[in-house]
Amino acid sequence: MKRFDIITIFPEVVAPYAEASILGKAQKKDLLKIEAHNLRDYSTDSHKKVDDTPYGGGAGMVMTVQPFDAALADIKLKKKLLRAAPKTRVIMTAASGKRFTQSDAKRLAEYDQVIFLCGRYEGIDYRVEEALADEALSIGDYVLTGGELPALVMIDAIARNIPGVLGNDETILDESHGDDGMLEYPQYTKPPEYKIGKKVLKVPEILLSGNHKKIKEWRDKERKKA
Repeated sequence: MKRFDIITIFPEVVAPYAEASILGKAQKKDLLKIEAHNLRDYSTDSHKKVDDTPYGGGAGMVMTVQPFDAALADIKLKKKLLRAAPKTRVIMTAASGKRFTQSDAKRLAEYDQVIFLCGRYEGIDYRVEEALADEALSIGDYVLTGGELPALVMIDAIARNIPGVLGNDETILDESHGDDGMLEYPQYTKPPEYKIGKKVLKVPEILLSGNHKKIKEWRDKERKKA
């Protein structure tokens, strides 16, 4: 079973998405496990603080090293008797990180455990990225209020590369985003014509032709660069 662990101060935001649809079904089949951990549970502060004022001044608060260090020490899979050490990867979600791609999704699907460190406020003490995380990843050139959504986005993409998660129809994986960096072609379903306002929208004739060779040629032509 593949494990995905999310370290956050808002663990309650994870379950609604992780337990729905394909991810929820995969967990019920014991193909993967997604678990959120409350960072505050690992704070040694008497008030369970996980942040402090930034050195050098500035607005906002910065998340401290200690709780992340303690959480990782507890959550990381340990080597068991007669078993090789589990392959674990620690990802820090950060707007400044490397852009997450389909290649990363496939690469990370090879690990036994992927742990996501989710920041809030003004960010995380850089020493977490420097010494505790294996890499920092971003899902786009914009800033969110926290790292939980990026973590779930990446887990969703990674999970699709785990055998059995999509069922037997592996074409779902191949057509959505191929190894060649191309995205899926436009899709249509019934009815063949649909009117919106004064405009009649029609399904391309080639898709109604039954000529599978021509349909494949059309689909290859219509695919877009990622």
